[in-house]
Amino acid sequence: MLIHETAREWTDEPLEKCFKHANTDSISRPIIEVANGPWCNGSTAGFDPACPGSNPGGPVSSASSMVLKWQSMNLNTPTTSYSRSVIVLAAGKGTRMKSDLPKVMHPAAGRPMVEAVVDAARAVGCKPVVLVIGHGAELVRAHFAERANTEFVMQMPQLGTGHAVDMARPLFEQGLLGEETLVLCGDGPLIRPHTLQVLLDTHRQSGASATLATAVIADPQGYGRIQRDSNGNFARIVEQKDASPEQLAICEINPSYYCFRTVDLFDALTRVTNQNASGEYYITDVFELLLRDGKRVSVVDAVPAEDVLSVNTLEQLAEVSRILESRSATTNGARA
Repeated sequence: MLIHETAREWTDEPLEKCFKHANTDSISRPIIEVANGPWCNGSTAGFDPACPGSNPGGPVSSASSMVLKWQSMNLNTPTTSYSRSVIVLAAGKGTRMKSDLPKVMHPAAGRPMVEAVVDAARAVGCKPVVLVIGHGAELVRAHFAERANTEFVMQMPQLGTGHAVDMARPLFEQGLLGEETLVLCGDGPLIRPHTLQVLLDTHRQSGASATLATAVIADPQGYGRIQRDSNGNFARIVEQKDASPEQLAICEINPSYYCFRTVDLFDALTRVTNQNASGEYYITDVFELLLRDGKRVSVVDAVPAEDVLSVNTLEQLAEVSRILESRSATTNGARA
């Protein structure tokens, strides 16, 4: 088990002043540019406070129209022999949970909900498991401290899901991540290893730079919508609060199961902006950026509708616990 504190500091001061990196041997000075690119159009489901489906942390009060770019010695940083790794977003506070516990540490069916996510990723061969921690970081660390191939990166402050994933950049630059990287949310304990395997198989067989699993549900309220072009191909993920009435009618949603070619992920993250109502950096912008680069983005309708429930409230936690207990009873009954 290794602990990595992020080497970057993000503040509300101008970006020329707020970017610091402790390892000047591996990364040269930052480049600050005014952003004229697309608005941010997506989020993960289940992170407060903007709406169900956005990461914690309030709007950035300044530097809202800036792109943060930095030059690495080599974006094709070699990876280790690990074929796949996973980054689990686990930094949220979860204000609607009415508890001082970190959101992902609330128990679902008798264990912290993030543990179900970590176990599903391990079941499909992910190592290392990288936990992005923030609120209540020490509790998350203590719970996973004895787990092999587990690393921690700190996200503080919390400026969006893209910012959260980028906290793992030092691990990427050290060659500690696999050629493929899953990105998952720690508040989605209904995730199944089979779903992740379908996602990984589709990603590899299609030769994609990025692959996302989608779901079709009757009530898409609160989730990012999957917008397709006239040929039925994936175009973008649209945040609910930015969606038109026509887009709001879309029932294919983003449950936040992602797989990336690791090199392409961290390349695209340098171009994600916070030009959106929340002033946050979103991981879902990466898909559209990759498409603009001419790279392949694959989509697989792999998540059963009954598995689409992230936890934002105590009522949702109780429902998720009931589903997990029902699954366990069914499995145990089949073995008897």
